[in-house]
Amino acid sequence: MKDDSRKTTLDPSTRSIIDKIVQENNLNKGAGITILQQVQASLGYVSPPMIRRISKLTGITASALYSIATFYAQFRLEPIGKHLVQVCHGTACHLAGAEKITETITMETGAAEGHTSPDGKFTVEKVACLGCCSLGPVMTINETTHIRLTPEAARKLAKSKKKGCKCEKSSHADQQPGVTPDE
Repeated sequence: MKDDSRKTTLDPSTRSIIDKIVQENNLNKGAGITILQQVQASLGYVSPPMIRRISKLTGITASALYSIATFYAQFRLEPIGKHLVQVCHGTACHLAGAEKITETITMETGAAEGHTSPDGKFTVEKVACLGCCSLGPVMTINETTHIRLTPEAARKLAKSKKKGCKCEKSSHADQQPGVTPDE
């Protein structure tokens, strides 16, 4: 997948995918959300140039499409990094120090919250709840859950991912903070 998020124009293959999706929706003005969802499913994200193309084809204003894409958390305006880091900010995790975990991860990866790092390796997101309330603070890296994190444990996990470590699973999950629960 090509990274068109910083480009002002689209390459022909991306344009073709968008055109096909819009055609399949019969150029329907009421299909804005559906078109955005399908474009994201095909291309991984919906960049401003993609929004402008959809606008041109459907007649839906770019500002209306941009409003949809920024209102719903499901949409991404830039490509996702190799490692998607989601830090739980539900009430329990928030009280257990989730803000420090997010701060540590953003500093260690160079990815601002809600964005992808300049090297494309990390995307950091705050999420409402990961469903592990008694094990907080919790974060996932590429769908692997890490529990009872400390800022230092989060820092070590980010550093290991930077180095390409595949140490996702641990048999000591119940005793050590920052490790993955056994499946």
